[in-house]
Amino acid sequence: MFNMIKKIFQHGLVTLKYPREPLDTTNISGKPEISALCTGCGECINRCPSSAMVKNPDTNKAEINLDECIFCYLCAQVCPISAVHVTGDFELAQKNRSALRSAASPLAKESLEITGQKLEARIKKLLGRSLQIREVDAGSCNGCDYEINALNNPFNDLERFGIHFVASPRHADMLLVTGPAVRNMEAALKRTYEATPDPKLVVAVGACACSGGIFKDNYATRDGIDTVIPVDMYVPGCPPRPQAILYGILKALDRIDR
Repeated sequence: MFNMIKKIFQHGLVTLKYPREPLDTTNISGKPEISALCTGCGECINRCPSSAMVKNPDTNKAEINLDECIFCYLCAQVCPISAVHVTGDFELAQKNRSALRSAASPLAKESLEITGQKLEARIKKLLGRSLQIREVDAGSCNGCDYEINALNNPFNDLERFGIHFVASPRHADMLLVTGPAVRNMEAALKRTYEATPDPKLVVAVGACACSGGIFKDNYATRDGIDTVIPVDMYVPGCPPRPQAILYGILKALDRIDR
């Protein structure tokens, strides 16, 4: 006990101030972007392991489908003229999967209506109590699950917002689903969704849950969980960082209409 108290005084408060304050993205690798320098040579399209890079038929230049992108940044490495660069943008969650496609307009950066200390009050206003989340692994590699687990550590401390993880979908308001929905998990995913009381929210976490990711068009998997259950929010990434998942959770709360 003494050593624990000693460490508290040694390290002080380590919890991030995000989302109350912007996150320092200096050392963060986020969304890859293609600049106007692109000549449409197709090198990135040929090398993309998840086929997220596509060619725009109108401009003949490369574009990125973020819902399929696994954020390996191979496109930035192989581009002969360095037309692809990695940004620090991680707040990518969107209500519609189509908004993450290459043909869509720039990502809508909707401001979070209530953040920081006011978030708990908003959750109680919407639900009458704290937000309960059930995490569902629909056949993931566990990369996204590790990032979800990190939400509960002292660094991110999800519970400071009045958000808690529960063991049963019958106690949940939101499902955080990872994985592409493998065939053997389809029935379990449907039953979990049906067992969750209304109003319920579903957040697809990671490229696999959004589109099937690296496993799409596979005999053993679905191409994203929206082929099995309705989805309210898509959080791209492979895996998305904990703050990106938190952003998606907060943004999904605006979809509850009482």
